[in-house]
This record gives sequence, structure tokens and C-alpha cells, in this order.
Amino acid sequence: MSALTERLKTSNNRATRASSVMPALPVMAVVFLSFIIIGMALPVLPLHVHNVLGFSPLVVGVVAGGQFAAALISRLWAGRLSDSRGAKYAVALGLIASVIGGVFYMASLQVLEMKVLSVSLILIGRTVLGGAESLIITGGIAWGLGLVSNESSAKVIAWVGMAMFAAMAVGAPLGSFVFERWAFLGIAIVTVLVPIGAFLMIRRLPALVPEVSRPAGISTVLGAVALPGLGFALSGITFGAVTSFLTLYFAVSGWRHGALAFTTFAVALIVARIFWSDLPDRFGGAKVALYCLVIQSIGLTMIGLAGSAALAIIGAAICGIGFSLVFPSLGLEAVRRAPPESRGLAMGTYNAFLDLTLGLGSPALGWLGGAAGLGSIFIGSAVASLLAVPIALRLLYKPASEKHVTCDPAFPDAEIIHFSIT
Repeated sequence: MSALTERLKTSNNRATRASSVMPALPVMAVVFLSFIIIGMALPVLPLHVHNVLGFSPLVVGVVAGGQFAAALISRLWAGRLSDSRGAKYAVALGLIASVIGGVFYMASLQVLEMKVLSVSLILIGRTVLGGAESLIITGGIAWGLGLVSNESSAKVIAWVGMAMFAAMAVGAPLGSFVFERWAFLGIAIVTVLVPIGAFLMIRRLPALVPEVSRPAGISTVLGAVALPGLGFALSGITFGAVTSFLTLYFAVSGWRHGALAFTTFAVALIVARIFWSDLPDRFGGAKVALYCLVIQSIGLTMIGLAGSAALAIIGAAICGIGFSLVFPSLGLEAVRRAPPESRGLAMGTYNAFLDLTLGLGSPALGWLGGAAGLGSIFIGSAVASLLAVPIALRLLYKPASEKHVTCDPAFPDAEIIHFSIT
């Protein structure tokens, strides 16, 4: 009887989903607030660890990488938790973890004279925040998808991702402002207080009842997400190139306005998602991704071959427009190929592809830039984007609607839908 009740609740949830993204806006606001604290720490942690604590760039890299490593490791767990306990539960747990990370930041300031202990506490805080990031973005996307109709799935993925990107873009200068006036203590306090405020915001938001079904295995979800994830990974190398090397490329080339080039990329990405995020829902994720990958490659090539700052800035704008819809387009393909009860795991797995490509691709781009000049970083990223084009074509001509139904021998009365991507 309880199972029947749960199914009825789930049906009611589906019936009340709206055809626009408006019901998901509070979730996007929570994601925005949560990732502001991530963005605030980006420009100031190296200064604190190197200038205040006196550690080498190697230690700075280890501290910065702690969050990335934790995010990568926890992606699948965050997705599974969203599916089994509900997306709201995952987001709430992520906000609590964010507060704990801020507490470790504050604790590190109490032992500044014990430098190894202080930096160790910061590293623990970064690691906890990495797990929190996985829970919040994975749960946030799954939550948003559950609040709207299927016709707005790509728009939700795009807007939640935009909230994350915008928060990190806003957080970086805000973090510098706070650090200049209150040092790392200000960052620590904000890291504690902002998640508490976000937690209070979500208390009254509706929690969706998870699908009542035997959860799909990780291998099943990975098989469904593999092609879209690989395409996103190849496209995502662009993100590492722009965030890590664009301003340096301007400086080495003797051009001014390197920061403006990065801002142009970010603004173009955000504007494109605001006005065109419904395109994947209307025309199909694979088709939109195909065009966007080509546009992205053109922009990257313009940057790499630019003879002036103006041409490079134009290239950054074109690149931002192209890159903007690759994530939601291929994300839509991933979600549609995964079992419905495993959307959270599917998005967690899909996001992990970007973590992996940034971890491996960024050092490779640095090596390429050292060997062939910084312009080659953007040419190499353009080639990587073009390598994703055959994947988009494969997805386009093998749509997610192609599926077959079989029976699991262990559950002869249950029909299981298998999505084919081969």
C-alpha cells in the first residue's frame, strides 16, 4: 500500500510540473549563492597560502586541487543520493557541508603560527567544499528537472549551469574586495554565513518524491551517458583554456584588456543561455550541440591566430556563444538516454567528465603552450571541439527514442527499459 501511495505522490508531482522554468528559479538562486563562495576563494587562496603562510606554489596547487579532486570523486555518490533520498535532501546536505568547510577555514586562522596545521585545515575545508559542490550542482539540476516539464529540460540544465558560472564570475572580484579589507577571515565568515542563508531559503521549497523503482546500476547509467559525456569532455577543454590561459596569452602577446577578453567570453555565454537556452528542447540536443561545437571552434581559432587584442576579444565572444549551449545540449542527450529514476546519477556522471577533462586537459594544454606558444593552446582546444563533432552526429542519427524493453530474470514481472547508444 505504501508503494502505491508513493507512486501516486510521484504522479501528482509530474502533473504539477510547469511548462516554463519559473518553478526552478528558487533552486537556481540557491545554486548561485552556493557557488559565490567557491568563486570568492579562487583569487585569494593562493595569496593567503603563499604570502601569509609562506608555502610554495606546489602547496598552493595542492590546496587548490583538493576541491577539484573531492568534486570528481563524489559526483557519482551525489547523483545516487539525489535519486534515492531526493534532490532537495542532496542540496541541503551540500549546504551543510559548505558551512563545515567554512568552519575549517576559520579554524585555520586560529593556528596561523602552526603553518603546517593551518594549511592542512584549509585543505580539509577545500575538500569538504568540493563534496558540497557536487551535491549542490547535481542535486540542483535534478531538482530543477523535476519541477518543470520535459519540454524545458535543456533550459533548466542551461540555467542552473549559468547560475553556477555567473556566481563564480561574480565571486572572484567580490572575493578580492573582501580579502583586501578583512583578509582571509572575511572569506571564512562569508563561507559560513551564505550557505546558512541558502539553507533557510530552501526550507519551504517543494521536495519531489523520488521515483519508486529499482535503481539502475552505475554501468547502465555510464553506458547511457558515455557518448554525451565524452563529447562534453572534448568541448570542456575550452573552459580550461579560457579560464587558465586567456589573460596570460594577452599579457605575453603585449596586449591590454586580457580581463576584458575573459569577461566578454563570460557575458557572451550568459547572454546566449538567457535567450537561446530553449533551442535544444525545440530542435534536439545533438543538433544544437553540432552547430555550437563548430561555432566554438571558430572562436578558438580566431583567438589562437589573432594578430591583435580586438580580434582575440571577438574570438572570445564567438567562443562563448558556441560553448554556452554545448553543456545543456549534450546534457539533455544524457538525461534522455538514462533511466528516468536515475537522473541524478546521470547528471553526476555527466559532470564528472568535465572534472576529468580539466584535471587531465589543463596540464596538457600548459605543456602544449610551453612547447609551441600560448596561441597553440586555443588551436588545440579548437581541434578537441571538432573531435566532438562526430559524437554529436552519432547522437543525432541514433536518437534517445530508440529503446527496447526486456525483462530482468531476477524480476520477471518488471519491465526494464534499456537505452541503446551503440
